[in-house]
Amino acid sequence: MTRVVILGAGPTGLGAAYRLQELGHDDWDIYERSDHVGGLASSFTDDKGFTYDIGGHVLFSHYKYFDDLVDKLLGDRFSSLDREAWIWMRDRFLPYPFQNNIRHLPKDEVLACLSGLIAAQRESRGSANFGEWIDATFGPGIAASFMRPYNFKVWATPPELMSKQWMGERVAVVDVERVLRNVLLDRDDVSWGPNNRFKYPLRGGTGAIYRAFVPYVEPRLHLGTEARAVDLARKVVEFADGTSTRYDVLISTIPLDQLVSWSTGPTAEVREAATALVHNSSYIIGVGVARPTPSTKCWIYFPEDNTPFYRVTYLSNYSPHMTPDADHFILLSETTHSPWKPEPAEGIVERVVAGMIATGLLEESDRARIVSTHRIDVPYEYPVPTLGRDDALAVIQPFMMERDVYSRGRFGAWQYEIGNMDHSVMQGVEVVNSVLFGVKEETWKPASPSPRPGPVPVA
Repeated sequence: MTRVVILGAGPTGLGAAYRLQELGHDDWDIYERSDHVGGLASSFTDDKGFTYDIGGHVLFSHYKYFDDLVDKLLGDRFSSLDREAWIWMRDRFLPYPFQNNIRHLPKDEVLACLSGLIAAQRESRGSANFGEWIDATFGPGIAASFMRPYNFKVWATPPELMSKQWMGERVAVVDVERVLRNVLLDRDDVSWGPNNRFKYPLRGGTGAIYRAFVPYVEPRLHLGTEARAVDLARKVVEFADGTSTRYDVLISTIPLDQLVSWSTGPTAEVREAATALVHNSSYIIGVGVARPTPSTKCWIYFPEDNTPFYRVTYLSNYSPHMTPDADHFILLSETTHSPWKPEPAEGIVERVVAGMIATGLLEESDRARIVSTHRIDVPYEYPVPTLGRDDALAVIQPFMMERDVYSRGRFGAWQYEIGNMDHSVMQGVEVVNSVLFGVKEETWKPASPSPRPGPVPVA
């Protein structure tokens, strides 16, 4: 029987483990370096009774299998919410998405956005990267007001270094007639997006979904067991505690660049390709306040540089059980950093609180009402879809798969566009179906390298 070893008990690893037990496959184990499951979708409850997620996760899906699995794991223990997303800029709130709601801006900025948009649509310029795509699609007004500053705050990477191929449903494109209608008729437009209605666990935060996997994967779940090396020739994983295990198939969800650096056997070309993979990091700061929530909002985007964070979530609005009682609320902020966008760790909590006060999320008097703060440093936040990403993946992934190593998940696949929770779980499910039965994976797809220019024909 094929022995399957899984590294990482986040959404992808748990999806793979669940599928193996569902199929009755008897020879597999899953190893997780931390003392809990969930990975970047974990949640933590502090001694004051506040539950914090690692970022603003919401539960929506593209897959019936995932929907059915969540129903099985959670039952009716969830809340359903209509998205209420906003943007804070120019000292006011705008409904999201920005381009459909520019009527809320100062009139001269509305004019700049509209004239630039109309000119961009008329010119229909091509684009070679994400930055050029922003300019060509939205024009200089919308680009300067929102798209460029916001995306730099999220990615902490210059947009000219990013591909334009990753976006899909992640970035709302533009309908000029719709934009004009909203401006002229003073109409808000908030319905865009795949997550305009979403679920959230009633208790335990997002991590409750993944803790519910545990009864299905025990006793093959090994917590506190950190992989340190993979011998591709011998098909052996070595752990930090000195133990090791053999595999026939390895499903790895650890960051792909780390997997390559830890492995014995990759060629110089593969190691060089791994150095081209780019990621950002983040600080997740939660603030628990001793007063009832002042808003019904779900989350807010912050494109301007007067706050360190790019997004803040009213996490306590997702479930009444995220706080000790109804007289408390939680704000959860996300701040990225990278060599292009340094953000010192020292004083980050204080800068976040100051930013929340400056933007009206908190009152100055709330400083005395803050009864809990929670900081999580996330070294790998987003895999950045850079211009060289697909060329690197086209070298690394085939090499590893030829040696029965399947790297999947947000940082295993290194494809942000399939990094939602549903995508991640399904990558685990589908790779098991693929290695055991030869069923083609639908979520993960091999990267295509950039086309190389051919020889110039001679007349």
